[in-house]
Amino acid sequence: MYTTYDTQVAKRFTIYNSLFLDLPFNDIYRTGTLLPILSSACQRGFEKGLTPKEIIAGFFDEMMPASTEKQKSDLLFQMIQYVERQVVLFDSVEDAAYEKVHDLDGKGSVKALINRVDNDNKREALIEKLKTFSVRLTLTAHPTQFYPGNVLGIITDLERAIRKDDLGEINLLLQQLGKTGFTKREKPSPYDEAISLIWYLENIFYHSISDIMIRLLGALEIPLHDWENPGLLKVGFWPGGDRDGNPFVTHQITKQVAERLKKWVLRCYNRDIRSLRKRLTFKHVEEIMLKVERGIYATLFENKNVYTSKDQLLGDLLEAREALITHHEGLFLELLDQFILKVKIFGFHFACMDMRQDSRKHDALWDEIFQIKGLEQPDTEDEQLKQILSIESLPDLSYFKDDFNKEILESFGVIDTIQQESGEEVLSRYIISNCQSRKHLLEVYQLAKLTLGEGKENLPLDIVPLFETIDDLAEAPEIMTSLYNLPEYKKHLAFRGNKQTIMLGFSDGTKDGGYLQANWSILRAKEELTRVSRENDIEVVFFDGRGGPPARGGGNMHNFYASLGEKVENSEIQVTIQGQTISANYGKQASCTYNMEQLLSAGLENHLYGDADKNLDESQRALIEELAAEAYEVYKQFKSHPKFVPYLEHVTPLKYFGKTNIGSRPLKRGKGGGLKFEDLRAIPFVGSWAQMKQNIPGFYGVGAAVETLEKRGKLDELKKLYENSLFFRALLGNSMQSLTKCFYPATAYLKEDKNYGGFWEIMYEEYLRSIDKLKAVSSMDELMGDNPMIKKSIEIRERIVLPLITIQQYAIQQGLESGKSNEILQKLILRSMFGIINAARNAA
Repeated sequence: MYTTYDTQVAKRFTIYNSLFLDLPFNDIYRTGTLLPILSSACQRGFEKGLTPKEIIAGFFDEMMPASTEKQKSDLLFQMIQYVERQVVLFDSVEDAAYEKVHDLDGKGSVKALINRVDNDNKREALIEKLKTFSVRLTLTAHPTQFYPGNVLGIITDLERAIRKDDLGEINLLLQQLGKTGFTKREKPSPYDEAISLIWYLENIFYHSISDIMIRLLGALEIPLHDWENPGLLKVGFWPGGDRDGNPFVTHQITKQVAERLKKWVLRCYNRDIRSLRKRLTFKHVEEIMLKVERGIYATLFENKNVYTSKDQLLGDLLEAREALITHHEGLFLELLDQFILKVKIFGFHFACMDMRQDSRKHDALWDEIFQIKGLEQPDTEDEQLKQILSIESLPDLSYFKDDFNKEILESFGVIDTIQQESGEEVLSRYIISNCQSRKHLLEVYQLAKLTLGEGKENLPLDIVPLFETIDDLAEAPEIMTSLYNLPEYKKHLAFRGNKQTIMLGFSDGTKDGGYLQANWSILRAKEELTRVSRENDIEVVFFDGRGGPPARGGGNMHNFYASLGEKVENSEIQVTIQGQTISANYGKQASCTYNMEQLLSAGLENHLYGDADKNLDESQRALIEELAAEAYEVYKQFKSHPKFVPYLEHVTPLKYFGKTNIGSRPLKRGKGGGLKFEDLRAIPFVGSWAQMKQNIPGFYGVGAAVETLEKRGKLDELKKLYENSLFFRALLGNSMQSLTKCFYPATAYLKEDKNYGGFWEIMYEEYLRSIDKLKAVSSMDELMGDNPMIKKSIEIRERIVLPLITIQQYAIQQGLESGKSNEILQKLILRSMFGIINAARNAA
């Protein structure tokens, strides 16, 4: 595959890249000619230990000695724009070669899974597991990609043209790309974000999910039309429902997004039914299909609710099916069954929305409720719970002075309306961020009961705690045990099928405790939560809040889900995907199908095959515990360094994330002027380290921890652990990816800075130590030596953006040395961010 990658991607990119020089734009030939010279100057300059300022100055002295400051800055901006478009071209070339550089029928595919279970006589066990298993990919509104929608459209068309080697079309699209802006002048609204992601539902997931299901059920000889578990593969959806730190998400927005989802799935059905009806032209069948087509059309375009639920639509389709079998020997039955399966999968909801809010907002709301009712806040948690559960009605909205509290109540109220219009699947979960106690769950439970559940015997809503920090993860099993034994909550869970979803935050866990400790704490929390849930006859489902980069729980997710072992409940895989992870891994049908099959197979194989490398024994667990504890102490010490927050605030591009206009959410949760670490969101936190090419959250503490254990004579034990544990290999493999994307020479000038020199040295030492120790543990000569294709992709991408990295650091260095950053320098920093992030594809 590596040789194929070199031919299909690396060499083709070089060929198509030359087309840029012939584009009919002012100065493009000059820019394209000078850019390789600057790139070489950067490479040679950093090898010689030059600073970004010296590299840029030397380049202009040699190539444009008589140029003015304006001419210099103009050329730098032109180079930024040129590199941005090179990144787009490389993305398109890589996407076009996807099927050639990935074995779509190899390990992890549906085909390989079925072959394996048939060889091992486990077909019946697989079919039984499929009846209850589920993979739920949740598209979040968290932006980590800077491409606006029109550029994404060009990328899609460019990929198709490259597949066909259509030079004329490629040339035209590159011209379009040259004239299309890459920046957004205004921040998108939450509704805009929803529209952007619904594009993926309509054009990618609708086709990929149904394709996988049809092939899987067909291979297992299971009839499509009466398959019992249409939620085997499904998509979750956060835009429009995720209120955590985003005051722009209102109950009206939530309702609008739910309506849009329903309308767009009906659009898909409308297209399919028109195609299907061309084949089903027979007596007894045609009139039913005509009724279905007209009903979908009227519901979609004429605001006539001919179909108010998927069950109504399915009723008519099943009637047509019966007529087709009775009167026409089932001619074209396969096509009808495929459409029936799609309606079962996507219903009238298309994707499953979640509502989410921070626990502190619920605390504030209950404080005002008690105040209006003239009640004092009790001192103990038990008394507080008793008082919350004793409230039988909520005050009228007119009594509330805090508009935000009114909005929270109205957001609860809109859930019922949405469920009535699109079915319960569209919005049936409420997630509590920063969940730290039983009280935080019961606050939401009681609010939902008094709004959504008013007049109903049971509450049609799952309450989902999100445990994020290291301390919260440790407390989670005790919190849930107490809840399981609370009569009110126990009754609620019984109505919900004795199933409890628990969300775990990789991003904030890593920000809080460092890479190793966060991942180990989450695994231990899952094991303990599985144990206490099983003891209470509750089926626990884990929902992982993962980001794109390894530093935020991303990287190779398939290996993680294949490695969890039998101590972790495995009824479902639920995970968030965002930003470049959506476009890179799920943005094309081929990549979406491949990655969904990989996740599905990972979860199923984890259940069907209890391989030794998936279950950690006590000595292995003790070794990881020791390693994680050492890494945690090193990370905590680094995080408490007096320069840690000032460095983020004044050196990295952190403050510029709020000016990129890529997302509707504010940069941080708090409203105060100063930067507080606890208020900082994980995306700009990790993204800032990625911009600096330092990637601290993805590795810091790993090298120091290994070195400490090596001094204790345990290096051989770590090597053996790496060899025998899939979990440990996956963990360190993702850390290696973060290290491979680092480039410390770009910021080496900081070691001379009087404020941050010592701080930079600490980072750099740990970077070198981590590379050395990870190579020792893995017994590899170079990082990612076991994955040469991804390593090659990273190398090419880093080479493409090296001029941008240099330009950005040049601007940062100028600002630090002069004590102020003028408008041109700030703009250079901001504009460089786009290409650096986009090239990384997973932001670290």
